[in-house]
Parts: sequence; C-alpha cells; structure tokens
Amino acid sequence: MRMRPTLSWTPPEDLPPGTTDPEPVADALSTGGVLVLSGAGISTESGIPDYRGEGGSLSRHTPMTYQDFTGSAQARRRYWARSHLGWRTFGRARPNAGHRAVAAFGRHDLLSGVITQNVDGLHQAAGSEDVVELHGSLARVVCLACGAFSPRGELARRLEEANPGFDPVAAGINPDGDADLTDAQVGDFRVVPCTSCGGILKPDVVFFGEAVPPPRVEHCRELVRESASLLVLGSSLTVMSGLRFVRQAAEADKPVLIVNREPTRGDRLAVTRVALPLGAALTTVAERLGIAVDGQAAVRR
Repeated sequence: MRMRPTLSWTPPEDLPPGTTDPEPVADALSTGGVLVLSGAGISTESGIPDYRGEGGSLSRHTPMTYQDFTGSAQARRRYWARSHLGWRTFGRARPNAGHRAVAAFGRHDLLSGVITQNVDGLHQAAGSEDVVELHGSLARVVCLACGAFSPRGELARRLEEANPGFDPVAAGINPDGDADLTDAQVGDFRVVPCTSCGGILKPDVVFFGEAVPPPRVEHCRELVRESASLLVLGSSLTVMSGLRFVRQAAEADKPVLIVNREPTRGDRLAVTRVALPLGAALTTVAERLGIAVDGQAAVRR
C-alpha cells in the first residue's frame, strides 16, 4: 500500500500562546547572524495562498505527489494542464512587504542566509541574494530521463502551441502554482516531451513524497551551524523538510523565533512566536531597527 505524505498537523491545546510584540525579533536581528527560514505564509500577501492557514489550499486541494506524477501519464496530463494555467497567474506575483523587509535586513548584513520552502522566487525578486530554494523553483523544468534543465517560459510557449485555445477558468491557484481545474476542464490537454531526448518533463521542484537532495539539506544544516539564531517566517513547520532545521538550532542552543499567525509544530522549541501578519510584523521590525524598506526613510530608535 502506497503511503501518502504528511500534509496536516493538529496543534495540541497546551502550546504556548503567541504574542503580538515583535520586539524579540528586532533584538535578534540587531545582533546579526540571523538565518531566515521562510514558508508559504510569507507569500500570501502577494496573492499566493498558503497550504494550511485560514483558507489554505489543503482544504480543497491535494498536491501532486512524486509517485503519482512519475507513475501515471494521466496524472502528468492533469498536473501540466493545471500548472500551465496557474503559471500565468503565479508568474505575475510580485514581492510584498515581508519579502522586501527580508531583503533589507540582508543589505544591512543582519542575516547569515535565507532558506525558503517556497518555489515562487519572490525573495530573489525582492533583492535577497544567495537564497537556498529548499524545494526548488517553478521557473525551471528538468527532464527525468536526461537531466537537462530548461526555462519555464520556454515550456509555457511550447504548451501554448500544443494546446491552442486552452483557457479554462480556474477555481483558485495553489502555493505550488497549480490551478484548480476539473477533469472535464483538463480534457485532452497535450503534454510535450523533452526537446533533447523525448523524456518526461517535471518542474524543478520537490513534490510531496519526494526527498530534498541530500547535498542541499547538508548545505542548509551548515547554514544553521554558522548562524546565531533562526527566524522562521510564515511556516507551520508541519513537514520535516523545514522542522529539522528548527530542531537542529534548538539542540545547539540557538534561539528560534517564529513569525506566523497560527500555531506551528516548532512552537515548543521557539523562544517566541509572533502572531502577526508577516508584512506588518517585519515592517515594524525594520522601523524599530531604523532600516528603510521600499526606499522609505526610517527613523532609528
């Protein structure tokens, strides 16, 4: 029997409560060496929904798993039809105040690095450098046969040519760029092969049920070892891919701080959880540190 990946987590009632005071985050940043770990929650203000927050996509949508994608031509057809439509909206998303604040912290040498669980590229678009994309990027496509990489824009053009007139109305867009379509809307959507070898194309992202490449994990572990503290932004930490770095930091007695409106699986390991929207919380932190975000003048406290 095929095991499905863990997609949900129910918070116990005795978790420590969150706070609305972002001062501990400002204090940690003021000393530098902060490693950021971001999740889908930081991109919701850019119009990309998260998985598990209020109104999260998991309430209506089960993400594609690696096993389903590789094992079924119909599953690939359904995925690429939905992803092709979703890319049109996903690709237009722009960084929000949270992304811009993280980039500003980096410019002021307060960060030791940025790890993101997101596949949207919005940290880089905001100006953050050397971002580790833990789960890959939707902007790239990889062939499962020959390993060749290609730009997503090139694939979008090929899919447009193979499916003229394909323009259904989606019920919603998900954090993985997948649009909500019915099987009838997917219809006989045509999937195109790798131009180099004719193999199966897959977005260069880690699907549910797929392992993050070990060298990438080790690189992230090294970033945790080199950091002074870990700042989690917009992640429920439900899946182990992010939670393991929180556990590593806590075991090394490095402070873990979380900004997330809802309880997270890492709350017991954190010194604080700030229960505020990311954009507002990080903008307030920047103001308290006297850091300009969006070119606005900030007053040093």
